[in-house]
Amino acid sequence: MSGPVVVGVDGSRSNLAVVEVAAQAAERLGVDLELTQVVGWPAGAGRFGVPSWEMDGTGGYASARGVLDQAERQAHRTAPHVRISREVLVGEPENVLEGESRTASLTVVGADGAQGYGTSRKGSLAGRLSARMSGPLLVVRGRPNPVGPVLLAVHGTSTLRGAAEFAFAEASARGVDLVAVQLRNISAARPYGGSARAVTADEEDAALTGALAELHARYPDVTLRCRRPRGRSRRALVEASADSQLLVVGARGRFGFVGLPLDPVCQTALREADCPVALVHC
Repeated sequence: MSGPVVVGVDGSRSNLAVVEVAAQAAERLGVDLELTQVVGWPAGAGRFGVPSWEMDGTGGYASARGVLDQAERQAHRTAPHVRISREVLVGEPENVLEGESRTASLTVVGADGAQGYGTSRKGSLAGRLSARMSGPLLVVRGRPNPVGPVLLAVHGTSTLRGAAEFAFAEASARGVDLVAVQLRNISAARPYGGSARAVTADEEDAALTGALAELHARYPDVTLRCRRPRGRSRRALVEASADSQLLVVGARGRFGFVGLPLDPVCQTALREADCPVALVHC
């Protein structure tokens, strides 16, 4: 995609690190960076997505401009050649960012993002947003190893292709190895609303070999290593993330519309990984 990297801006000190990661991503992808500040609904406000500057006289949201000024300075220091745009929009953060993400190459948020001015929802923005995205979502968390590999969680055939393609592209752009961690005993082929069928180890191995071989041919500069950990697979994934600069995890479908949770691997990655997590909906 050629759309911008969209980053949620919330004014917190930790959010400047999120903006920095988003600026680096925009630079790698060769696209624009869009800084999006979401503010809450004032009484009598219009429909979703109304630019909040129209309400500065009564809504008290002029401070959002100062937040964006600070974020823009941080982004420019990090990636001085990236073109930056900025928006202040009204609504719930997950609604606004999900809408903005539809034309984005990547959406970036912090693991414990603030709510935005005057919003009513509680809890992690990353957690709420991850359940409804259709495009790739990067959640900035942990302490990434700047020289570590990109880590790919292989946990089922239905999510393998999209996640692997994203992981290869990131490893190539970053100039690092790609480590595919094949998780055991947690995969199933189950279209929602249908019956479950266990995916055999042979089927997983064949899918992994086929998908990775084709992508490896497209990215010959990437050194690929595969691991099949013993014991608790999800715990092994978390431990491997401590030495990685990015963890890529595939997720099935758009869960927010049917009220279904993310699968256990995605949930573990978002809660416990020690590096940023890219969630790729497939």
